[in-house]
Amino acid sequence: MPNIKTSTYRAPFLYRHHHIGTIMPNLLRKVEGITYQRKRIETPDEDFLDLDFSRVGSKTILLLMHGLEGSSDRQYAKGMIKAANKADWDGVVLNMRGCSGEANRLYSSYHSGKTDDLDLVVQHLIQVEEYTDILIFGVSLGGNITLKYVGEQGENIPKEVRAAAALSVPCHLQTSAVQLQKPINQVLYVRRFIKSLVPKGIEKVKRFARTEISIEAMQNARNFYDIDNLYTAPAHGFKDAEDYWEQCHSRQFLSGIRIPTLLINAQNDPFLSPECYPYEEAENNPYFYFEAPKYGGHVGFSTNWRMTGEFWQETRVVEFFNRVK
Repeated sequence: MPNIKTSTYRAPFLYRHHHIGTIMPNLLRKVEGITYQRKRIETPDEDFLDLDFSRVGSKTILLLMHGLEGSSDRQYAKGMIKAANKADWDGVVLNMRGCSGEANRLYSSYHSGKTDDLDLVVQHLIQVEEYTDILIFGVSLGGNITLKYVGEQGENIPKEVRAAAALSVPCHLQTSAVQLQKPINQVLYVRRFIKSLVPKGIEKVKRFARTEISIEAMQNARNFYDIDNLYTAPAHGFKDAEDYWEQCHSRQFLSGIRIPTLLINAQNDPFLSPECYPYEEAENNPYFYFEAPKYGGHVGFSTNWRMTGEFWQETRVVEFFNRVK
């Protein structure tokens, strides 16, 4: 029943193109008026997480999980936090390990299924910050973590976590990785991620003197299979890239969701395979809402060609949270 048949998103004509609608917001959008206060918390494995808060004095907080190689500085993060503040909610971005501007302390870092860090931050917000209402919003990789977390937790999710939402989520990791290996996607998107991920991987190999991975192999990485097979999987206890993708894709956890949860995936998202559109799961779980606008690209959803004002997903997510929390 919670398949949302008709979306309210109306894309400006130029941004109906899947690549233009994806690239232009990333290049041109500027969100002003957000100032963060950073708080560092220690993790049980002697690492750290940097949390960036934007407070308005509320007992409700929106917790944002950014995408691959993102941070609180991404415009989509600032836009959502600004919308949360406008709704009279505090906001906080969990900068994943190694994404806050400082390398983390361990050989491991973050990945698409790392829900323990999210749970640690949820507990911190409840026990230390004393928030009574927590709303979780995840983008892309952070959306996969969000959906996996609420599905894993099921009925045991903390009562303070009222609702969740996720945007542009590759909820079936293996087929999404294949989708991104298409030549045009390699040129437009994957190369940019590789330019960030490879130097980080090489720095880790050198700093921790890991002899099982050659620097040359890391330098020759060309796609997500290479990165996940060489570093992500072994660094986090998986056998190989396929094992990592199989264990961590969030689609398999959607049936366990027991709080109101919204997933928005545009039908023209160039990152997503057909397996990333979980219509059946939404039909069978009254807590899980799925909306698939015709346009929007990957984390696009601009409402005007100048990229000004709130983007559609920010208004939509605030409306959803207000209705269900």
